[in-house]
Amino acid sequence: MKNLIIKLSLIVLCTTWSYAQTATVEQEIIELSKNKWQWMADKNVDKLTTLFDNKSKFVHMSGTWKKERELEIIETGSIWYKKADVHEVSVEVFGDTAILWNRITLLAHVRGNDVSTEFTVTEVYKKDNANWKLLDLTFSSVRDTHIIEK
Repeated sequence: MKNLIIKLSLIVLCTTWSYAQTATVEQEIIELSKNKWQWMADKNVDKLTTLFDNKSKFVHMSGTWKKERELEIIETGSIWYKKADVHEVSVEVFGDTAILWNRITLLAHVRGNDVSTEFTVTEVYKKDNANWKLLDLTFSSVRDTHIIEK
């Protein structure tokens, strides 16, 4: 009986610890994404260079490109991500990979005009040693009634 109680206690402790660890990773990814939007608004390519994996891809309404092109676009202001209002966020963690979905209203300066667009943005992160790296950022145009099912 004593062994059974000890085993059950260990299972409960491990389950609780695992859940707490996942919740902590989710918060870390949410904060990292929030920082990314600010770095993009600030055109801080130094921080973004570190965050973006060398093989990362960026899917926009007008095309898909790699890290170097995205950094060039941000640095030159070809697309200036002025402000991302995040309305909803959801994160799923799969070991050393995390996928984040943001429903945002993006205010951007594109081709000489300020435009406001509703998007669901999918971000894929992978843990690389002690740091998270962004592997993919995909903009999906949606209606403002779009809901991310959790």
